[in-house]
Amino acid sequence: MVEQVVRLTVSFAVNEGQLEQFKSIAHSLAECSKVEPGTLGYEWFSSPDNLRFRLVETYLDAAAIEAHFMGPAVQLWVPRLASVCAVTGFEIYGDPGPAVTKIAAALGAVIYQYWLGIGR
Repeated sequence: MVEQVVRLTVSFAVNEGQLEQFKSIAHSLAECSKVEPGTLGYEWFSSPDNLRFRLVETYLDAAAIEAHFMGPAVQLWVPRLASVCAVTGFEIYGDPGPAVTKIAAALGAVIYQYWLGIGR
């Protein structure tokens, strides 16, 4: 059901001289996320100059995004990623549950609750 799906976007600006390290860590994040049950999508997008990136994630429900936040992708790799870039935007779409809401709010995320839509 579309109301249960949780999506998020995170925008990054890569620190000068850190592009290769950023890309390496992003690959590790993707590998961790690929095997997580309930992770429906984990997609990276790059600006033409390879200095800004956007990560778009889709989870089956609040339990799946909570498992992601408590797992190695976020606990191990996100701190490493933070050392080579700046987060310039963070938005969550849908109800991520109380645990992720608390963590995300502390990181400055804007959370948009589901209002209306269709899913196919």
